[in-house]
Amino acid sequence: MKVAFLVAPEGVEQVELTEPWQAVKDAGWSPELISTASGEIQAFNHLDKADTFPVDRTVKDASAADFDALVLPGGVANPDFLRLDPKAVAFAKGFYDAGKPVAAICHALWTLVEAKVVRGRTLTSWPSLRTDIENAGGHWVDQQVVVCTDKESTLITSRKPGDLKAFDEAFVAEFGKVAA
Repeated sequence: MKVAFLVAPEGVEQVELTEPWQAVKDAGWSPELISTASGEIQAFNHLDKADTFPVDRTVKDASAADFDALVLPGGVANPDFLRLDPKAVAFAKGFYDAGKPVAAICHALWTLVEAKVVRGRTLTSWPSLRTDIENAGGHWVDQQVVVCTDKESTLITSRKPGDLKAFDEAFVAEFGKVAA
């Protein structure tokens, strides 16, 4: 199974990238880092610069058809940059349109709001996104992880870094249904 991780050139919360990445590898799957620019991305530990990571492909050179599932790590700046890039939004929406599972944590839901895929869905996120999700037609709940499946696709959402263990377990279980 090939899993895309979509991130902006800077601003991703490092732990929200590295822990799900490791969960994908531990499941025996292949993660790939997709960004809006080539080179390296700059991760952050909240507001402080952390490590850099090499980009495997840019959104202009990738499509949802190349992958089985998508992970959207958070960080405040990361999804804010992504939602302003039409190719990044289209890349994320492509998974939803193809019925492929999407996992998003923390502020990453902004990308899904921009992709217009939250209407009628029950989701969770960092609490400050509640109004954005509700204004986009989604139903926001304060839970560690929410798995929302409908006839279009499965969205797995989580609130914050403290929920990563539950998030990783939930998305690996859902992605595993595709891999089976």
